[in-house]
Amino acid sequence: MLFDLILVFVLITCFITDLKYQKIYNKVIFPSLIVSLLLHFIFYGYIGLKSSLLGFVVGFGILLIPYFSGGIGAGDVKLLALIGAIKGSTFVFNTALYMAVIGGIMALVVILYHKDSLKFFKELFLWIISLLHGIKYKLELPTSPLLKKYPYGLAIVGGAVICLISKGAWIV
Repeated sequence: MLFDLILVFVLITCFITDLKYQKIYNKVIFPSLIVSLLLHFIFYGYIGLKSSLLGFVVGFGILLIPYFSGGIGAGDVKLLALIGAIKGSTFVFNTALYMAVIGGIMALVVILYHKDSLKFFKELFLWIISLLHGIKYKLELPTSPLLKKYPYGLAIVGGAVICLISKGAWIV
């Protein structure tokens, strides 16, 4: 119950700051991480600390490649790692699965509501029609909707909330 309260506090704080400023602050992540590791050690000993550290590593590792490719911020990586440290590796893995679905939906909405997307769909329609009639038509993909940034921490928070409400795992 105590770990759930810590997680809820972190999720609410990070949701607000990521939505408002597109930032997840270290002054939220690091103290929460230290408290989580200490409480796991105090309540469960070395086994609890080991479990917490494993969750941290799993959460950190899940977003490491997207971070290095420039698709995600360091705060998002640290938030998912913290969720793993608080709730463990199974919880953070399930959070990541839900996070991916929510993040994909968010990205789709951002792309679809971008002004260049309507132009692209018109161009795509013309390309398909010209293809059916044997006419060459050059289709160019707009890159501006694909470069649009959005606060991915919201997807992480959403995934964690789904796992928290469902008492852990529906998937794994």
